Amino acid sequence: MSRIAGLVLVAVLMALVAAFPARAQVQEPPKTATAEGRGGAAATVDPLATQTAIEVLRSGGNAVDAAVAAAGVLGVTEPFSCGIGGGGFMVVYDARRGKVDTIDSREAAPAELDEDDFAPYTTNFQAARVSGLSVGVPGTVAGWELALERYGSRSLRTLLKPGERIAREGFVTDATFAGQVKANEAVFRDFTSSRETYLNPDGTAPEAGLVHKNLDMADTYRRIGKDPDRFYEGGIARDIARTVQQPPESDTSQREVAPGEMTVRDLRRYRALQRKPTKVDYRGLDVYGMGPPSSGGTTVGEALNILEGFPRNEPVATKLHHYLEASKLAYADRNEYVGDPAFVDDPLRGLLSDRFAAERRDLIGDTALPTPVDPGEPWKYEHGHGHGWGKAAPDEQGRSTTHLTVADRWGNVVSYTFTIEQIGGSGIVVPDRGFLLNNELTDFNFEPDTANSPEGGKRPRSSMAPTIVLDRGKPVVALGAPGGATIITTVLQTLVHHVDFGMPLPQAIAEPRASQRNATPTPAEQAFIDRYAAPLGAFGQTFSVVAPSPPATVGELGLVEAIAFGRHGRQQAAAEPTRRGGGSAMVVQPG
Repeated sequence: MSRIAGLVLVAVLMALVAAFPARAQVQEPPKTATAEGRGGAAATVDPLATQTAIEVLRSGGNAVDAAVAAAGVLGVTEPFSCGIGGGGFMVVYDARRGKVDTIDSREAAPAELDEDDFAPYTTNFQAARVSGLSVGVPGTVAGWELALERYGSRSLRTLLKPGERIAREGFVTDATFAGQVKANEAVFRDFTSSRETYLNPDGTAPEAGLVHKNLDMADTYRRIGKDPDRFYEGGIARDIARTVQQPPESDTSQREVAPGEMTVRDLRRYRALQRKPTKVDYRGLDVYGMGPPSSGGTTVGEALNILEGFPRNEPVATKLHHYLEASKLAYADRNEYVGDPAFVDDPLRGLLSDRFAAERRDLIGDTALPTPVDPGEPWKYEHGHGHGWGKAAPDEQGRSTTHLTVADRWGNVVSYTFTIEQIGGSGIVVPDRGFLLNNELTDFNFEPDTANSPEGGKRPRSSMAPTIVLDRGKPVVALGAPGGATIITTVLQTLVHHVDFGMPLPQAIAEPRASQRNATPTPAEQAFIDRYAAPLGAFGQTFSVVAPSPPATVGELGLVEAIAFGRHGRQQAAAEPTRRGGGSAMVVQPG
């Protein structure tokens, strides 16, 4: 063969490879929204992650092992919602002890952050988001370490192997993945590392159906598995701090990117924390959630306490009216009082007391309360003295994030929500490390003197609401959802449909949603408006169609992943049937 002919053949082969990308060696299993059986169960947004959890359970790992392994996979297949560049909250039911614990791996502000640093961005959220300034010290890896140390049976190195393999061998992207890249195309193009990781060579977003590999991410998982301290003290830590302080802008970028002040010392000093869960009694069930700096447990708990004073078997429209009003009041109190307990004196006992709930319930009548309603005075039920801030300021939270729920054969349960905040986080990939950094510090209120104002070392308030419900000490349902500030109402409404209306868990998840957060009108899915706007209008409730979150073209609220527990060890894993393309549910031994 002549040299010219050989070159022509090589060119033809290269063209064929470009036109028909290599198939992923990691094949995605079918996506099923509901699965029933025994021996362990898992529900996530992604079939590869769910399958990974089931494989860990099937091979003898426990629920915490399976949750960490699945989370590692989600960091590869759902990198714009979660990953090691962010943080989260885990609620764990320990069957041996019969107790619920929680782990706080929420991101923390660098020590040098000042409460005025975000002042220039009060009217330009996007500029604050796409910056080094918005990046909090990531807590996910520390959270995994703490969870495995306390409850796990396998090493982090072993549990990161599935994620490492998928990152190295590749997976076929779906419409959601491609759409999220497209939604961030302009941002990713402005950072050399993000462009190299997620965009075509010409700076455009790849189409769905192609194989995506992330060799830098695979190498990072390998390094963390060998020594997790590398993330907080070694070369990875140095690269994170350098990226925050000197974001890797491309030569063609016209964007003004504010640098952050995170240092290796900030990373070295970070700790995931075990915290006491919130707990309320609702209709004879014990509902456990995440306490501050998350507002999920307090707000869901307060709303349930308010609702418990109304009859369980109310007409549907009346029950939904009461749900909306209870949520409205609980959000007023959330915005006023809840913040990082290391910086804010949170009146948890008062907020979750039955007497405070009764006081708030007395405000609910047959007509919707005008918004914004004022916060209540929980301190008189706190057996102490305290004060509000006089500024019931809501915070702006993105609708990204992901959630997974896992249970094992021994009765251990994990409800875990983790995030990098906006879809795509800050938009900045750490060079040569393959993961996106969060923009979690935009969860602070940008104005000073509130419970959630910025401060060095502080963890911003969250709405993540991983929840586990017990009946006489045994789990009956565990759930959670993504969705920013709407997480709370998604979890709350699903519990109301499941517990009060007696709906099977898959039906309760599928029901159309509305999210009342102390503002008028109430954002709602179109199906909710079509079904309930007229009867709820008689109570003075008004609605607007929730805006779609790109790449979605239809407004949706939440993405529940849950497990229900039946008699004789039966478990029902339930994921979203249609929202965002549906989730994935599996069990170890299908019924």
